[in-house]
Amino acid sequence: MPAYPQTIHFVGLNTPVGIEWSARNLDVIGTIPAEIDGAFFRAVPDPAHPPMFDDDIILSGDGMVAKFAIHDGTVDYAIRYVETERYALEKGARRALFGQYRNPFTDDPAVAGRDRTVANTTPVWHGGRLFMTKEDGLGYEVDPDTLETIGRWDYHGAFTSQTFTAHPRVDPQTGEMFFFGYEADGVCSTKIAYAIADRDGHLISEQWFDQPYCSTIHDFAITEHYAIFPIFPTTADLDRLKAGGAHWAHQQDLESWVGIMPRYGKVEEMRWFKGRPGISAFHLVNAFEEGGLIHLDLCLSDTNAFGFMREAGGVQRDQRDIQGGLTRWTFDLAKPGDGYEERVVGPPGDMPRLRDADQGRPYRSAWYLSMNPQGGPPLPGGPVGFAFNALLQIEPGNGRIDMMGLEFGMAISEPVHVPAVQADQDGWLLMVVDRQAAESFQSELWVVDAGAIGAGPVARVPMPLPMRAQVHGAWVSAAQLARGKARQPA
Repeated sequence: MPAYPQTIHFVGLNTPVGIEWSARNLDVIGTIPAEIDGAFFRAVPDPAHPPMFDDDIILSGDGMVAKFAIHDGTVDYAIRYVETERYALEKGARRALFGQYRNPFTDDPAVAGRDRTVANTTPVWHGGRLFMTKEDGLGYEVDPDTLETIGRWDYHGAFTSQTFTAHPRVDPQTGEMFFFGYEADGVCSTKIAYAIADRDGHLISEQWFDQPYCSTIHDFAITEHYAIFPIFPTTADLDRLKAGGAHWAHQQDLESWVGIMPRYGKVEEMRWFKGRPGISAFHLVNAFEEGGLIHLDLCLSDTNAFGFMREAGGVQRDQRDIQGGLTRWTFDLAKPGDGYEERVVGPPGDMPRLRDADQGRPYRSAWYLSMNPQGGPPLPGGPVGFAFNALLQIEPGNGRIDMMGLEFGMAISEPVHVPAVQADQDGWLLMVVDRQAAESFQSELWVVDAGAIGAGPVARVPMPLPMRAQVHGAWVSAAQLARGKARQPA
C-alpha cells in the first residue's frame, strides 16, 4: 500500500483499506429475525490514493457504498467505490489531484472547475432510487442491486443548486422528501436552496434564501407544518480559502441562529431565533409540534466537535473537555422576539436514530451513540478522531435511558432502524461493531432488539476482511427495493 500520513485520519479505525469486494452467505452467530428483509446501506469514506497534503482529513476520503443484503436469515455483503467525477479523474491519473478538504484553490490545475465531491456521507433512498450524498456537491445515483454508479442526480435538470444536503427528511405520511443545499451557488456563498420532492421523486418546489453568515449546515428538521434550519458559528471565508487555508473555522464568540418557516410556505415567511454563541450540533434527533410550540431535539455541544474546525478558528480544546448533551429547544411561535427555551434531556452523544414513522412527529424513543464510562479509553478513529463505545436508548417523555455498553477495545458505528411487523413494537437495530485485535481490527454486523438494547445482540455476523468506520447508513426494505427505479427512463 502507498504511504499515507500517520495522523489520526489515516491510522486506527481510519486506516485506508481501498478494496472493493463481495461475499455471499456470511457466517451468522445466533438467529436473524425473519422480519429483517432488505438491505443495510453504509457510506464509508476510504481514500483511493494518498492525499496531496499530509494534513488531509478523513472527510476527504473517496466514498464507498457498502451493502448488507439480508433475507431469510442469510447475509451477503458487497462494497464498491462511488465513481464520482473526482474518483474517475484520480483513478485515471493514479494519484490524488484534488487538494485540501473543500478548498478548490489547492487542486492540481488539471482538475480546475471539475466536480470535487466524494459522495461519502449518507445513503439516501427516495422515490425508488438510491443516492450517495455529501453536502459539498450533488448526490450520485447508485444501482441498489449492483452498487454500480449511475451518475450525478439533479432531478433531470430541475434542481438548480450546486449542492445537496447529507440529511434530507422524508415525511412518513406524505412520502415527500424535504431537503436543501447550502453554498448553493458557489463556495462561501450564503445562499440556501430549499426544495421538496414528491413521493415519486419529482421535484415540486425550490426556493432560495440567505443564511445570516456562511455556516456548515449538516442537518435540518421538519415537523408536520414547518421546516427548521439551525445555523451554528462554524464559518467559511473566501479569502482564507484563496490563501490555502481551511474551509471551516469555528468562531466561539459568534451567535447561533435558528430559522423556522412553514414547510410549504414562502422563504419570506422565515422567522429567525437567536441562540447562544459558540455552540454546535451536527445531528438533530427530531422535531415535532405540541399545540403552538415546536420542539427540536439535537445533539448539542458547547463548541465544534471536529478538532480541525476548532483549531482553524483558534479554539484550543481537548476533545474530552467538550461539554454538551441531548438538548431540547422549544419555540413558541405565538410569542414575539427571537428567544427560545432550552433544557438538557439526555447524556452527551451523537449519531441519533429514530423510527422513520416518527419523523416530524412526537416520538416515544430514539437511539444514539455515546461513551461507556466503564469501557476504557475510546479507540482512535471515526470522523472526529475517536470512536463511540456505547448505544443509548432514550424516552424523552419519561426520562428513561437504557444502555448497551461495549467492552474495552471496541467501537460502534451509527445504527439503522428496522421496523417491526407490529407497529407497537420497537423493531430492530443494525450496526457494525469493531474490536481491536493486536495491530488490526475485527468487525461484525450486530442485530439488536431496539426495545431491549441492554441485552446485547441477538445475532452477529463476523466480517472476513477489515472495514472502515462508516459515517451514516440507511435501511431499505425488500418491498422498497422491489419498486426501485434504477436505470428506468425519466
